[in-house]
Amino acid sequence: MPYPTDNPATWFVTGASRGLGAELVRQLLRRGDNVAATTRSAERLSAALAGVDTGRLLPLVVDLTDAAAVDGAVAAALDRFGRLDVVVNNAGYGFLGAVEETTDAEIRQMLDVQVSGVWNVLRSAVPHLRAARSGHIINVSSILGLTAVPGWGLYCAGKFALNGMSEALAAELAGFGIRVTIVEPGYFRTDFLTTESLALPTAAGDAYPAIREMTEQHLQLQGSQLGDPVKGAAAVIHVAVTGGGPLHQLLGSDAVSYAEAKIDALVADVKAGRDLALTTDHR
Repeated sequence: MPYPTDNPATWFVTGASRGLGAELVRQLLRRGDNVAATTRSAERLSAALAGVDTGRLLPLVVDLTDAAAVDGAVAAALDRFGRLDVVVNNAGYGFLGAVEETTDAEIRQMLDVQVSGVWNVLRSAVPHLRAARSGHIINVSSILGLTAVPGWGLYCAGKFALNGMSEALAAELAGFGIRVTIVEPGYFRTDFLTTESLALPTAAGDAYPAIREMTEQHLQLQGSQLGDPVKGAAAVIHVAVTGGGPLHQLLGSDAVSYAEAKIDALVADVKAGRDLALTTDHR
């Protein structure tokens, strides 16, 4: 089993100062595990962990889009704790706007965080996991990494990319004893649907009133989401501790409903397009 059973495990968690990441770090510290936690704000991380014993915490203020800074953070974690056992790529934010409305800067920022930032962590951490021939990588995606809905095109683009990379990574690392899990939550009762975590297009116009209405509905949904972050974080820990589970781990009944609807739609598409597809081979 890659997860140590006789000593505290060492976790490297990004996006640790709010939402599911903060709850995960709280639970890990209470378990007695070692945690290297990255954040863009040391003050926010400290506030999120108020009342928790942080003796086994290594707080790291890191811009994940800066590869050299990520290398430094991973090196600091290894210097402090001597090993890495579980790497959790959790950092991210939402964006709600039509595809047409997104600017170049908004596109680049989203993909830099959701894709390039994860890639930087993996390129830095995987060599150490390979050398140890053990470990677990948990990439926190979203149910919107499996299916797409209007208004979430940019966010989906980042999460679909994360899912594709993670599936390839899982196959690449299987021979080294390293597991990969893609966690795909539905709506959790974190601050994800607040203006602090949900970005809106700077160039929004009046062509998409349904998306403007959905934006208002989502902001009003804050505090009534189905998912419990305490249970969600516990589920992530369970996946790592047991070393089992599927490649795609859904979290939340809403995520299951979305995934099942996507599977049904994809099967219907394959069947509807099968005859034409079979006409395009060389014969």
